[in-house]
Amino acid sequence: MAEKTKTTPPVIKLPDPDREGGTGLWEAVLRRRSVRRYAKRPLCTKELSQLLWASQGITGRAGRTGLRAAPSAGATFPLETYAAANRVEGLPCGIYRYLPGEHALILHRPGECGPALATAALGQTMLAEAPAVIIWSAVFGRTAARYGQRAARYVYLEAGHAAQNLALAAVALGLATCQVGAYSDDEVNRIAGVDGREETVVYMSVVGQEA
Repeated sequence: MAEKTKTTPPVIKLPDPDREGGTGLWEAVLRRRSVRRYAKRPLCTKELSQLLWASQGITGRAGRTGLRAAPSAGATFPLETYAAANRVEGLPCGIYRYLPGEHALILHRPGECGPALATAALGQTMLAEAPAVIIWSAVFGRTAARYGQRAARYVYLEAGHAAQNLALAAVALGLATCQVGAYSDDEVNRIAGVDGREETVVYMSVVGQEA
């Protein structure tokens, strides 16, 4: 019997992000709130594109290094960004990894995961009800190679920067978010498909239209 070859999922190119317009920064700061009830309206890929770019997209270059929307200690970029699509137009349910350099997605784990994430997050049902959950994991070794024991501090600060960017971008799009830090590490790592050692989930945010 011929050995089956593992196929690589196709890269899903996202729409180009807008760099002009939207709600003004001061108004976005004023209106940002943590929202825990979400409407059934799905996200469109244009909205998801804008949110991911604002959180971890490439906004400039320093030589061959792509600089991201959120600051990173020493440009070590320890964060990986995943989008758990519960209801995103054009995307089957599943967890997708964001590729900042290509501004694209690649399917990481297929299938519905919202209810499992809600259970792993101590019963926070908004993770199942919202159309998308953004998951940030960290590869601590990228930053530790340069900063040693201070790496953990820098990585968690960076996750906060990325989440706040996402929250303000959501307001600019007329959407809402709620950041999530209460969850079972082992369970969320398992659902996200990361090993919990070299790479581990450090933060999540639900996003969608407020109910």
